[in-house]
Amino acid sequence: MKNDYEKSEKIGLSGKIARAFIDSKLTPLLVIAVLLLGVFAVLNTPREEEPQISVPMVDIYIAYPGHTAEDIENRITKVMEKKLWEIDGIEYIYSTSTPGMANFITRFEVGADLDQSLVRLYNKLMSNIDELPEGAMEPLVKPITIDDVPIVSYTLWSDQHTHYDIKRIADVVADEINKIENVSKTEVIGGLNREILIRIDPNRLASYGISPIAIEQTVRQANISLPSGEFDQGNKEYKVKTGQYIQNKTEIENLVIGIYENRPVYVKDVATVKDGPGEVTNYVLLGAGPMAEEKHIEKEQGEIYPAVTISVSKKPNTNAVWIADNVEKKIEDLKGKVIPQEIQVTPTRNYGETAEEKANELIKHLLIATLSVTLLIGVVLGVREAIVVGIAVPVTLALALFLSKMYGYTLNRVTLFALIFAIGILVDDAIVVVENIHRWFQKGTHKPLKAAILAVDEVGNPTILATFTVIATLMPMAFVGGLMGPYMAPIPINASVAMFFSLLVAFIVTPWFAYRFLKKTPGQREQAFERHNLKGYSKWYANTIQQMLLNKGKRFVFLLGVIGLLLGSFTFFYTKAVPMKMMPFDNKSEIQVVIDMPEGSTLEGTAAATKAIGQYISTINEVTDYEMYIGAASPFNFNGLVRHYYLRSDKHEADIQINLVEKTNRKDQSHDIAKRIRPDIQKIAGEYGANAKVVEVPPGPPVLSTLVLEIYGNDREEQFEVARKAEKIFKETAGVVDVDTYMEDIQTQYSFSIKEKARLNGISDEQIVKTIQMMVDGASVGLIHPEHELNPVQIKIQPEKGDRANLEDIKSIQIPTAEGKLIPLAELVDIQEGQVEQPLYRKNLQSVTYVVGDVAGYEESPAYSMAKMWDKIGAIETASGTKIEQYLTHQPWLEDDSKMKWDGEWQITYEVFRDLGLAFAVALIVMYLLVTGWFQSFITPLIIMSPIPLTLIGVIPGHWLFGAFFTATSMIGVIALAGIIVRNSILLVEFTIMRRKEGATLSDAVIEAGIVRAKPIILTAAAVVIGAIVILFDPIFSGLAISLMFGTIASTVLTLFVIPVLYCMVETKRAQIKHRKDKDCTIECADDVRGM
Repeated sequence: MKNDYEKSEKIGLSGKIARAFIDSKLTPLLVIAVLLLGVFAVLNTPREEEPQISVPMVDIYIAYPGHTAEDIENRITKVMEKKLWEIDGIEYIYSTSTPGMANFITRFEVGADLDQSLVRLYNKLMSNIDELPEGAMEPLVKPITIDDVPIVSYTLWSDQHTHYDIKRIADVVADEINKIENVSKTEVIGGLNREILIRIDPNRLASYGISPIAIEQTVRQANISLPSGEFDQGNKEYKVKTGQYIQNKTEIENLVIGIYENRPVYVKDVATVKDGPGEVTNYVLLGAGPMAEEKHIEKEQGEIYPAVTISVSKKPNTNAVWIADNVEKKIEDLKGKVIPQEIQVTPTRNYGETAEEKANELIKHLLIATLSVTLLIGVVLGVREAIVVGIAVPVTLALALFLSKMYGYTLNRVTLFALIFAIGILVDDAIVVVENIHRWFQKGTHKPLKAAILAVDEVGNPTILATFTVIATLMPMAFVGGLMGPYMAPIPINASVAMFFSLLVAFIVTPWFAYRFLKKTPGQREQAFERHNLKGYSKWYANTIQQMLLNKGKRFVFLLGVIGLLLGSFTFFYTKAVPMKMMPFDNKSEIQVVIDMPEGSTLEGTAAATKAIGQYISTINEVTDYEMYIGAASPFNFNGLVRHYYLRSDKHEADIQINLVEKTNRKDQSHDIAKRIRPDIQKIAGEYGANAKVVEVPPGPPVLSTLVLEIYGNDREEQFEVARKAEKIFKETAGVVDVDTYMEDIQTQYSFSIKEKARLNGISDEQIVKTIQMMVDGASVGLIHPEHELNPVQIKIQPEKGDRANLEDIKSIQIPTAEGKLIPLAELVDIQEGQVEQPLYRKNLQSVTYVVGDVAGYEESPAYSMAKMWDKIGAIETASGTKIEQYLTHQPWLEDDSKMKWDGEWQITYEVFRDLGLAFAVALIVMYLLVTGWFQSFITPLIIMSPIPLTLIGVIPGHWLFGAFFTATSMIGVIALAGIIVRNSILLVEFTIMRRKEGATLSDAVIEAGIVRAKPIILTAAAVVIGAIVILFDPIFSGLAISLMFGTIASTVLTLFVIPVLYCMVETKRAQIKHRKDKDCTIECADDVRGM
């Protein structure tokens, strides 16, 4: 029970909170309950490596067969994109017009609700479908989100089985995996499907006078079964079913397709029917690297094996770790049952495992940071004080983790880094309270219970203000827009929540434990403040401040030196000693090689180039395995989602997925490996006429390419010409690599125009078109559904490759007339040789052509490469001699002339630093308002906030010392430092004002504030530094750590001197204005010194 004196003591809000809980039996129960909530949150929050970014994207396909790309653009693309642009929430529309097809990629604003976005899009499409020209197909709509990215992939391979055998097993395995809870879909990539292939012989068809279309019609008509109604008989109803489905190849072989010389002609007379693997349309191969044993691949380096990959995606808001574990268990269970012993299964992606490893690593770092800070407090204040703070920190973290789960965040690297980063800040409240209770107990002027309450009350108000100023600096960052916004949002939100809870814990939990642990600490009464008794730091500090307060020249030199250091630090940016970049490079365990052969290349030609590059990859020391996807899209990641790599399935396209050994088992980071292998890979690719790009997993939101130059205008040929000139400049610029354009290579196309002779002989245009299509590309004529077969089997008509090897084979095709006469195709058509049309691209309703590239070398920021190319690009002239204007931040308004706009990583960099700058400005304004409201002064807040820019004196050289980029995470650190430094300034100024109210002179008050508050200020600064050390070597957040460490050290040291000097100067000037006795700060301080 509290005595009457304690109840009647006039105390503030913090003191009242402390008094209510300091002797309550409820307090320890609350601590236990909160810790249990934290454990619950850690165990049940879904784990992922990266934050989920909701970016609804929808692919729309509208087919318009037989029409040119230009016709498609004018009649479909321009019409429909205007309608789509009317939909609320759409941020970008990318469209591509190719012969016979219009493709739209609509990207909604970040954070938009997928279901609502889809409803609006469907409504718009369906209500305007009448705008499509006659003959256009109904739009095909395919939404795609971050959850479509496969989290797990397993590759089945063997040296004893073919692609066909492996594919059939993989289909069964994928079907079993799809039954696992929270698996959204599985996809089998590669292999050959079972087909019934009717290999027609053109010569035998001609000899019997039968058209290929006759086979198609016969097979279709024989493969039908329909209900035919019912009839009544004898008071009973009978159902009627007519026809039957084809069951096997024998039935097809025995189908009658015509009569020749009064004898039936069967399919087997003019074709060979095969039941087995279809024609090869892709290759998936697995190769072993030098570190293959790490994945238990016991094969020779450089050997490649037929393979099939199964990719697995999860449902939204589910735990990637659990799903990945369940898939692994299912695979193990199927071995020996479905998967024979001679087929190997290798995990080639496991984002669940990486998420678990990263989460566990960061939780370990969180514990290390907590223990380190606790140890620091134990060394400085004592073991008992350390125990009190050591209890407060996990309670605060538990509350923050629980609220983070309730808010819907997953447990990922950013949410956990936010808490690690916050350790050094959130411990401030507990340190200030514990240190002050410790000091009051040592004073011995009050009973322990009352001393603890008064100690909390003394620092309570400035602590509340300081905490909210830190929150004010962090929260505006939550409103950063674009793709980077939701990626970074957990940092300000989780850190702010942790700060708020740390304040509550400091007033509720900390006094309870401090009262019980610290009151028994033997101590001695603190002597009154007298300068002649000061020793060590206190004496040195007092003398130093006195010298500056007494001597105007020394004050001037000191302040000028500080300004000089600040300005000097900016030269690191100007000289590029500290380069600026959006995000630093990450260290992943995967690298992708994207290979593009010239359009028109054969599958075998693409395979040859890919295998040659794969052979080189097999010699890279850090490689465990690699998978080659030739003519098939590889399992895509978030980067591939945005770049639409999942559509890369043409014959001239290939991907190689390179898997590296674990980070702990290699010296080089993945980015260094990518830089090292790029020249050799591109040299090999060049020998085959291919363009190979080494693509890394981006550390943040992905873009089309690091460097993107968009060329706009109303003249397509002029666009293409400008793009070629820009491409040449890209290739000639040092440090610019992986250069490409979105213009396709020239590919020959033969156009067949049907002559009047065909019609005169009773041959329809449709008959000729279908015949050519069937003889060249083949035609699917139905499905059969054999028993015990997982998937339906396609029936396909197609000649052998040797019968369609060249133009002459096609021209010699015999077309039967109605009378049975055979006429060669060459007599029925005119053939013109031309070129395949270029795809026509548009972005946000304007025609565009892209030139893309990446950066490598010392200056790996796109801004520097852009600066190198700026004048050369600007010097490009159109055919009319007009120079082309360049845009940096927005798309041109008009299409009247050719214009260029820089995009890619630069655009996100600009948007993020712009938004962070605005957030910083808002934070400063809010801080000023808070401090003004508290101190009721317009000048005092400016003094308190003056050390904010001084953080850069440590931040920028710190980046130079570590050879680090100044990135968005570095900027977050700078913004957070503003709150930390203002917090320290408030403690100094608040104590100074309190002492002056108690009768101390101005100089005594500022010196005593610097001495008494130095311990908690230095202690909290050390806590921030220790917390930052834990994340210093993370490739993404190292900039944040460097900013916090060096900015805190520099600004803390300078704050202890700048604040007293400025405060004394301003207060003296204020006194002069009010015609007080003191003439200036020097006079007052001199009087104080003489009176010692």
